[in-house]
Amino acid sequence: MASYALGTVMARVGDEASGPALMLAGYAVAGSAAEASVLLAGITAAAAAGGPVLGAVLDRQRRPGRLLAAALVLYAIGLAVILVGLGRLPFAVTVLIAVLTGLPGSALSGGWTGQLPRVVPAERLSRANALDAMTFGMAGLAGPVLAGGLAQTLGASAAVVVSAALIGSAAPAAWMLPGRPVRAWDARRGSLTGDLAAGMRVIAGKPRLARATLASVVCCVAQGMLTACVPLLGDRVLGGPGRGALLLSCAAASALVANAVLARFPQTLTPDSIIWGAALVQAAALALAATGRPAVLFLALLLAGIGEGPQLTALFAVRHREAPEHLRGQIFTTGASLKITGFASGAAIAGPLATWSLPATLATAAGVAALAAPAFLAVPLDAVGLPEESVLPD
Repeated sequence: MASYALGTVMARVGDEASGPALMLAGYAVAGSAAEASVLLAGITAAAAAGGPVLGAVLDRQRRPGRLLAAALVLYAIGLAVILVGLGRLPFAVTVLIAVLTGLPGSALSGGWTGQLPRVVPAERLSRANALDAMTFGMAGLAGPVLAGGLAQTLGASAAVVVSAALIGSAAPAAWMLPGRPVRAWDARRGSLTGDLAAGMRVIAGKPRLARATLASVVCCVAQGMLTACVPLLGDRVLGGPGRGALLLSCAAASALVANAVLARFPQTLTPDSIIWGAALVQAAALALAATGRPAVLFLALLLAGIGEGPQLTALFAVRHREAPEHLRGQIFTTGASLKITGFASGAAIAGPLATWSLPATLATAAGVAALAAPAFLAVPLDAVGLPEESVLPD
């Protein structure tokens, strides 16, 4: 677990730094929030497309950690190539490189989490799940601070280089992840397309998994819109585009604290209830951010983290509860891909919109987040379903 945690933290800190770093690098070169958001949308959308296939292939490997390590190295190399291409190659070519780089991007999130049941015994899975979710909070706290600090002191290019180095340095930990028993591996000899279809049927066919996935994707659209606004928020409200990345660390800090409280009182709410309730908290936070006042802006980001952190922990709990063992990797990477799709869509929409009106963009993001709660409740449960029991850590 220590090796797993170290690898996930390095990979996810690098990932959380790479998004703001790419946005800032694109903004510095092109001088346009719209073009910077296209770059971010390209790399994230490709990660969404590649996720289901990566998950299905991981599920078929005797040593999935080795494929995971290769994906991390390829992603790190791709970030470096994007940086070299900015300002030297036509922007369309740089976006194409970003798309190719993003294909193994789900290895940074769902690819790791899907391996967790082989890292710890079953009786420790719920606590390990909470720790795994908290690594996202730690990364979300450290990554934007790292990107913003480096961009302010050494330039946005340095932020991209460091994020790529962190992602690549996680490869040894991924390489050493436990493999599957030979008997279980021998049983995974169906077709790849059959496995892909089976994974999608599980996500769509289990109501509790489907409603959790839908709500999380809608929230990710709003989160992508907020991230696309970060350079402009920093420039217009805080006195510099690099400072905008620090706002994301406020959300990550409160997410980490909220998850710690949730782990201390695990029976207070079920994971299913947390998912839709947290969406409303995020909507309120984005509405506050639209006011544009510095103090209120920081308060809004703290509130956003209180919604985002527990929602992620609860989502992982639902996935572990509902996913069949032989499709677990694919369920996690496909779920991550759908969330990345939502994030990329939000970032692509918000870039041009933010140049027209930053408050209107944030208000729109608040409305999108608010839709996640009714979307969650709109998915009907079967007459005979699984009990809505909590699998949060005790």
